[in-house]
Amino acid sequence: MNRIDHESSIELRLPEPFSFTECLVYLGRSDQEMLHRIKEGYLYKLVKIDESLILFQLGFKQNSIYVEFPISPPPPDTREKVAAYVWEWFDLEQDLNPFYAMAGKDKVLRPLIRRYCGLRVMGIPDLFEALTWAIIGQQINLTFAYTLKERLIEQFGESLTFEGDTFWLFPSYEKIASLDVEDLKKLQFSARKAEYVIGVARVMTNGELTKEALLQKDYDQIQASLMAIRGVGAWTADYVLMRCLHHSAAFPIADIGLHHALKLQLGLERKPTIEEIKDIARSWNGWQAYATFYLWRSLYESTI
Repeated sequence: MNRIDHESSIELRLPEPFSFTECLVYLGRSDQEMLHRIKEGYLYKLVKIDESLILFQLGFKQNSIYVEFPISPPPPDTREKVAAYVWEWFDLEQDLNPFYAMAGKDKVLRPLIRRYCGLRVMGIPDLFEALTWAIIGQQINLTFAYTLKERLIEQFGESLTFEGDTFWLFPSYEKIASLDVEDLKKLQFSARKAEYVIGVARVMTNGELTKEALLQKDYDQIQASLMAIRGVGAWTADYVLMRCLHHSAAFPIADIGLHHALKLQLGLERKPTIEEIKDIARSWNGWQAYATFYLWRSLYESTI
């Protein structure tokens, strides 16, 4: 991580290629999102570090992200943890040059890397949030998924209000582990999804599942560990591998959005089959997550 601590702010020197604008387009794709806010070109996020709620603001200038603290600068060790969070959130450790070299020779990806150059796979650093969001999104449309997420956060998350704006944290797994299925059914979770989410929370509360332990394993081992959890299938496991654990080879091949994007990019009359997608993706080896993310990006042409 290339950072300079200016005490009242932190400067993160960015790897090339990088586009803050493209990352904001992704983060701003739903006006239902509660866990960050985009305002006048700045990105605001609340995090919890060592039991303290920290609000930070990100701005971009001359190939650096500036992390500022609107309320008051936290101590140096906390500033360092915030910088590490941002570095992971934007997947800044990833060298994208090999991906661009591969994609430049691929008929599906070539136009996408030109259009969205510098887009990074925006992460979900918190494992419980990533798993819960993936479970919520199973077999429902994105709008209703956001509605369920919103209700969960408002009911069980922590918040901080600053200058009239309220910023939210995703609920902790300890909090959700203490709930009953009926508590989530009141928010319109199905009984099964409520069981799955509470089950994940309890597995994490018991220490049986941690991000740190998963990161010590290889891809197949992580996938097997995740799929051993009730409610976590192949798509959910690969989504978490992609968004939380930053495995660039993660490939949620059954994803409906991926199928729709490929149909549009290839001008097909129907969505491609799984076998056809495997054939299309033959040259994406090691970069399936980025290929998928760029295809998702092609589905919304909105601007900030």
